This record gives sequence, structure tokens and C-alpha cells, in this order.
Amino acid sequence: MRKSFGAKPLLYPQPVFILAAYDENGVPCAMNAAWGGLSEETEIMICLSAEHKTTKNIQVLGAFTVSMADADHVAACDYVGVVSGNDEPDKFKKAGFTATKSELVNAPIINELPMCLECKLISYDPETCRLFGQILNVSADESVLNEKGKIDPAKLRPITFDPANNKYVVLGETVGNAFCDGLKLK
Repeated sequence: MRKSFGAKPLLYPQPVFILAAYDENGVPCAMNAAWGGLSEETEIMICLSAEHKTTKNIQVLGAFTVSMADADHVAACDYVGVVSGNDEPDKFKKAGFTATKSELVNAPIINELPMCLECKLISYDPETCRLFGQILNVSADESVLNEKGKIDPAKLRPITFDPANNKYVVLGETVGNAFCDGLKLK
């Protein structure tokens, strides 16, 4: 038997994205966003309300970064989601974040979060709250790479948002091989 929950934003996993952008004075701001994903091979879509300071900054400078929230920084990543940059000008610093300017876009890379997408704004629609960005680069700290030089989810320890229980859950257990295991059923 199944339980019906009705029309709700329940989907697993929901990545926890930390978006960062500079304001017109070069001050970094960051926010937590869970409603988004890849929409093309080098394109990301994220649902953002127009009133967020980070959303405004992205529109002004046309650039942003998207870092994966991780288990080691849950409190800081949650903080940038529960405190508005419109009310707290030192939000980025109070979260314990420091930044390095991306070499590809005019946006901050959060040093403490080991994986980052560097993006150029494609479009933003305040009516639908949909922001589209072109991914120009993905960078990762060496500490989260495996012996083959690829990102290792077990080392990255990205978190997902559990919308049914308002929890953050760490990802990382490997249970199969993509584009391989299903071939056994051919």
C-alpha cells in the first residue's frame, strides 16, 4: 500500500547548492538553494526568488558560483540559507567562508567548500524564479579526488536536502555501476 502526499516538492536527492556572487562593491554573498539541477550538458537551472541579495548580485554582475554543500560545513551552509544578505551584510564572513575570485567569471569561489561550478548568467525570469547559468568550469580541491584524479563522492561527502523531514543527509555509498549493471539484463 502507498501513502499519497499530494503535490509537494518531494524529490530525492535534492542537492544543496551554495550560490555565491559579488555585489557591485566586490563583497561576496552566498545563499543556500535546493531546487535546481542540470538542464543541459553545460547548463544549470536553479529556482531563486527575486528578493534574495545573491539573486540581485547575480543579475548585476552576470556571474556566480555554485558549490556543493558538504557534511563538514552543514552549519555554515544552513546559516547562509536561514539568514538574508539583505539583513546581514557580513553573512559570508559570519558563515566562516573565505573567497578566491574565479579566474573565469567575476564571482567568488568559496574556499571551504571543495567542489565548485563557475557560471555565467544566461537568463533569469523573476516570474518563474528560474535562473539559468552556463557552466564554464568545474573545480575541485585535491582532497576530494580519487587516485584517478576524479571527484570521489565518499571524500566530498555532499549533502542532500530531505524536504519531507527538513534534514540534511550525506551522500556517498556506491551501490552500482552506471551504464554497466543494466547491461546484464540485455
